[in-house]
Amino acid sequence: MLGEELRRGEDLAEAGELPHDAGYATYAVGKWHLVRDSASNAADDRANRPLQKGFDQYYGVLEGLTSLFHPHQLVRDNSPLDIDEFPDGYYYTDDITDQAIAMVKSLRARDPDKPFFLYLAHNAVHGPLQAKAEDIARHRGRYGDGWDALRERRFAAQFASGLFPPGTEPPARNAEHGLDVPAWDSLTDERQRLYARYMEVYAALVDNIDQNLGRLTETLAALGELDNTVIVFTSDNGGTGEGGREGTRSYFSRFVHHPRLPGDWDPDVDRDPELIGGPRSLVHYPRGWGMASNTPFRLYKGHTHAGGVRVPFVLSWPEGVRGGRLTPGVRPQYQYVTDLAPTLLELVGIERPERRRHVPVQEPDGISFAPVLADPAHDSTHPEQYCETTGNRSHYRDGHKLVTLHRPGTPYDDEEWALYDIRADPTEIHDLAAERPDLVEELSRAWEEAARRNGVFPLPDGSGALARRNPAEQRLARPLTLLPGTPEPERYRSSRLVALRSFTVEVLLDEPGEGVLVSHGDQGGGHSLYVEAGRLVFAYNEYGRLHETDAGPLAPGPHAIVLDAAAEEGLRWRFTVRVDGEERAAPDSVHQLIGMAPFQGVSVGVDRKSPVSCPLYERRRSFRHTGGIRSVTYRPGPPGPDAPDAVAAALKEAAAAFE
Repeated sequence: MLGEELRRGEDLAEAGELPHDAGYATYAVGKWHLVRDSASNAADDRANRPLQKGFDQYYGVLEGLTSLFHPHQLVRDNSPLDIDEFPDGYYYTDDITDQAIAMVKSLRARDPDKPFFLYLAHNAVHGPLQAKAEDIARHRGRYGDGWDALRERRFAAQFASGLFPPGTEPPARNAEHGLDVPAWDSLTDERQRLYARYMEVYAALVDNIDQNLGRLTETLAALGELDNTVIVFTSDNGGTGEGGREGTRSYFSRFVHHPRLPGDWDPDVDRDPELIGGPRSLVHYPRGWGMASNTPFRLYKGHTHAGGVRVPFVLSWPEGVRGGRLTPGVRPQYQYVTDLAPTLLELVGIERPERRRHVPVQEPDGISFAPVLADPAHDSTHPEQYCETTGNRSHYRDGHKLVTLHRPGTPYDDEEWALYDIRADPTEIHDLAAERPDLVEELSRAWEEAARRNGVFPLPDGSGALARRNPAEQRLARPLTLLPGTPEPERYRSSRLVALRSFTVEVLLDEPGEGVLVSHGDQGGGHSLYVEAGRLVFAYNEYGRLHETDAGPLAPGPHAIVLDAAAEEGLRWRFTVRVDGEERAAPDSVHQLIGMAPFQGVSVGVDRKSPVSCPLYERRRSFRHTGGIRSVTYRPGPPGPDAPDAVAAALKEAAAAFE
């Protein structure tokens, strides 16, 4: 059993640095997600980037998710790549596998003996779910009988394979408030067809990962190195419930967490079923499929119950089997993700130093489980572990697990604790808290001590304080002028110009020409101004709903075009387009893009990668501007009535009035 988050920064850094110090070539490919969003820009000091953590080369996405058809910001080594368009047929999972294979081939072309460490982290199957049409087609019709039937089949197969002890019971369908799953048979035929389609897309993503892992292992086999390569395949958390009860075709609107979401907020958008899973949709499956993915465990990613933290773990090392260091078979012993780095170091014979570059090395959190790999009867090397995520807590010790399901915004209470003996009850059904109050008190004290020691506090509460940003980031809300040819600023840096506030965009033209003047965003949401057939058009993508407004003709010669966005109550923007001071368009108000949207940064004179307007992209591709753009200036205005500071002030006033 390997639980919790895979990418603890210090462990991954150690996994890169210590092999590198020992003479290994070190490569990181894919998802990094160890850099704060505010530090993911090219002007940052890069202290937490792969190359500063012991890796020789890196290729991938620094953030936790991306479009698999149009990655929003690819990075090679320490620098973002400036890309207008991806070729037809591009798919990110294929690309990062190609890069990983190329790194290994390149090493062997130059040095036949140098050992290597390759960390390949897939962004798939994180949302939004997007898969190639040919992969989806292979899974068409496989999930029509629903998540309940799938869960039953999977548990029967797991039990028959000896993965769980005799007497293990499958839990009832998740029914907790806000996390419940409807019976499949209670859904209409239309809902069943839509939800089955979502799962076909998810299965296609898994299928594609499997194909690409096969390509990588075939490369190792062709080089004669497969048998003596330690391969670990695992995940960072359980299946997710973030798609909600119904799933979504508008990932970023579903993913929004804001205390003042208006009643007309729609977390979904209608789409032709044939578009689901393709580049024009950003989908996620309903949480019923997340429940099935976590069979036989309860709850989802973000919880400290087993459904959130127990993950697959497969290790292959044929040479280790022949050498007696690895005995094939299933291991029921509890191990934790922080054990992985010390285990790999022990298997390959790298000793952990007491000092590195004259600085004492931090005490390791994990313990090698190499003895467990060699001897199936060996005791777990990790007898105790705390955990916390989004206010949910747990503490494991010698087979007993204390765990909470915390409702966001409510006070923390010791009455939340439930106690399970996961040796006999791995599915966490039978709560022993009332029978063992002594053990509940003992483990809850142990959790608190570990939490204080490891910087877990403060826990999230209803104040929204943990969502407040560093005051130093206020400098990112100053006016920004971009000249033609400027590389695209990163997602977060671009978002500070517009998020939860009023703003204006001024475009100074020498000649109107044709093409995109400015764009910010993608198919998940964004805005753009473009000139086509002599007319100015404003496009606004409202989480997948496209609104295009004709702002009239542009005569030859210089112009000043201003797009004004006024933030209004209810998380809305009211846009106005002016040309040389004359109002040209004032479309109806629209919902603001907040949270992770717009996901792509600002581009001048082109709509890069994933387009704001798909019809325009189909006509003109990235539509690079042919006239003369002098500059584009974003001027952030005052925060809107629903900005975090305004909400926090309102909550404070309400609390004072209540008292």
